[in-house]
Amino acid sequence: MYEDRIRHPGLLGKIMSADEAAKLFHNGMRVGMSGFTRAGDAKALPRALAERAMQDPLSLTLITGASLGNGSDGLMAEAGVLARRMPFQVDPVLRGKINNGEVMFIDQHLSETAEQLRSGNLAAVDIAVIEATAITAAGAIIPTMSVGNSAAFAQQATQVIIEINLSTPLALEGLHDIYIPQTLPGREPIPLTRVDQRLGSTAIAIDPARIAAIVITDSPDSPSNALPPDAETQAIAGHVIAFLQGEVAAGRMGPELLPLQAGIGTIANAVLHGLIGSPFQNMTMYSEVLQDSAIELLDSGQLAFASASSITLSAAVHQKLMDNIDHYRAKIVLRPQEISNHPEIVRRLGIIALNTALEFDIYGNVNSTHVCGTHMMNGIGGSGDFARNGQVSMFVSKSAAKGGRISSVVPMVSHVDHTEHDVDVLVTEWGFADLRGLAPRERAPLIIERCTHPDYRAQLRAYYDAACQRGGHTPHILEQALSWHTRYQETQSMLAAQ
Repeated sequence: MYEDRIRHPGLLGKIMSADEAAKLFHNGMRVGMSGFTRAGDAKALPRALAERAMQDPLSLTLITGASLGNGSDGLMAEAGVLARRMPFQVDPVLRGKINNGEVMFIDQHLSETAEQLRSGNLAAVDIAVIEATAITAAGAIIPTMSVGNSAAFAQQATQVIIEINLSTPLALEGLHDIYIPQTLPGREPIPLTRVDQRLGSTAIAIDPARIAAIVITDSPDSPSNALPPDAETQAIAGHVIAFLQGEVAAGRMGPELLPLQAGIGTIANAVLHGLIGSPFQNMTMYSEVLQDSAIELLDSGQLAFASASSITLSAAVHQKLMDNIDHYRAKIVLRPQEISNHPEIVRRLGIIALNTALEFDIYGNVNSTHVCGTHMMNGIGGSGDFARNGQVSMFVSKSAAKGGRISSVVPMVSHVDHTEHDVDVLVTEWGFADLRGLAPRERAPLIIERCTHPDYRAQLRAYYDAACQRGGHTPHILEQALSWHTRYQETQSMLAAQ
């Protein structure tokens, strides 16, 4: 019945329901699941595990590529399935349990998870659950809309459960490039020197004997929840374009720029969308996620090729991609995230990294993860992989949040994900601050005047001037450095009383 999807005849007998497959899991197991930014994630097993746990308590460590869709993280968290979770998440239910201390969350650079598993620094995965379009005659797994850490999980797991998703077209075969770095010591360089280069195979090789179950599903990925561009994100895009035009004028880049990377979310998507109609042509992307803006840039002809680990789209753009997959497959490749985010390749290709900040301070330190320094939002994701190693590292943010009650530019960030040493350019709707080659005392006035919301500039000037009176290479008033955050906790506003 499913011979076109399960081409290895010996595996047809492994088909079972998700509820039956859920019985293979035991307390304390480490589980690797496919899924990266709500794309290519297992659809049936998370729900089946949650339903089982409601009757028979089950506690697991769950490792993925990045976030799951379909509310899966929330379902499993609510049912008590998740004892530990890594390396990234976006679910509000799970977030609440992380911040209450009920789930131990390990926030990790996305390039590191597979390497940590391979080296034994993380205990081995017991079961891998991987969504697939099909299984080849040799038993290899053809992924769906993401690769993430699936190849590493399949390589290591004692048992593998495959979810065959009938909603994905068989024409996805050929979209993926599965390359696994050699083991240490003696690893050779990863021989990728062009964005459009392919190194590996189109499917994840696996011993068919380790495939313990095959579950049939017919559910599309959760659509992207990125919002359309607004006046502020369009202004941010304009400042990014102005900066890049300056780089071209200075001869540091050609009109095709260097390969682009953009983080997930509304602002990054809007900034890339702003490149449509810009003077840049024949651009390339070497990123972790492709959003609507990447597909629209391909359609415009300005983007020549895009490499990523995942494709996360709105429902309408997803349908367009599926309807024209033969066309797009020649312009897109999906790789394991340890390749899409690999520091060696990011440095070699000279990536322009564009990521989002929750807040940044007057010296250029960036907080991407923690609200008021303590409460996890989503995780660092791949931003650090690109910020540390890219040719140009840009962080973008709206200058204020919560109706102006929170300033995104503060005296000192309440949590540091990216130090000033890894941040080149900061951008808000008011302008951009190019921090390259500047000392801390030169950075602060630039950030205050060019990036800060006007309602907060006087406060920041006063803080900085007073801090300079105390001296120091990086002037601060320690007893006041986090006062904006404590003021917000006490009054629900960072604005000082007049």
